[in-house]
Amino acid sequence: MANRRVLVKRRKAAQNIRKITRTMQLVATARFQAAFQRATAAKPYTEKLAEVVAELANALGGSDVSHPLMTLAPGAESRPAALVVLSSNRGLCGAYNANVLRTALGWLGERRSRDLRTDVTMVGRKGASYFRFVRQATAEQLTELGDTPRFEQVEPIANALMRRFLAGEISAVHVAYMRFVSAGQQKPEILQLLPLATPQGAAGAKAPVEYELKPDPRSLLEELLPATVRVRLFQAFNEAVVSEQVARMVAMKAATDAAEDMIKRLTLKYNRARQTSITMELLDIVGGANALA
Repeated sequence: MANRRVLVKRRKAAQNIRKITRTMQLVATARFQAAFQRATAAKPYTEKLAEVVAELANALGGSDVSHPLMTLAPGAESRPAALVVLSSNRGLCGAYNANVLRTALGWLGERRSRDLRTDVTMVGRKGASYFRFVRQATAEQLTELGDTPRFEQVEPIANALMRRFLAGEISAVHVAYMRFVSAGQQKPEILQLLPLATPQGAAGAKAPVEYELKPDPRSLLEELLPATVRVRLFQAFNEAVVSEQVARMVAMKAATDAAEDMIKRLTLKYNRARQTSITMELLDIVGGANALA
């Protein structure tokens, strides 16, 4: 009887876990849809901005374009680079954080092997906790950003990085994040944010567009290149949030399925134990009747 009571308690606990994980799966699905819409809504602006910057660069002579945000200053190797790592504030999202942090640590280890310094800016509580655990120093920790980062929250981060880059405090800026490819594929990636690459023609095989530019192209680039840095960083934040919700949705689906399998196994064990108990009781009754006959 004690064994049956234990099985009943375990089955009830598994049923409660199934309710929780199924609810979390539904919540993650709703959040994924919202995050996906935000990320896809920002993409046309990002692509059009890159196209306009490329056209301005072509108007100025293509590869001859020079700007402080696109130039690696002399002696940059002696200065540290900045790495922004985007992790989550909450867990229960499978291997999402592990993949991002493993990629970041591998990149840091490769730079350390070449005696190059790096200032790490950690975004998210999970990443900050893990870096403390592995004794990896961080220059700054940002844990106040929620599940839906807004542009006005990301813009000060981008401005601070550009200010440090232009002042010569850092030689480059990279971002370690989970790039969203599709709902079934996300890849951890190290994105070079600064210095910006020379803009390439975004129109491809399309005919070049004739622009009437006021003010001149160089003045426009002075405004658009910093905007490009801010938008690219914001897009990385958006893709990281989408990837996190996908990972949580998949993890909670797997947990729900595992709980259902456990409930089936425990129910089978309970039925067997109950049948064994009934059989033993019947044997006791038959044995007692035979003894009285």
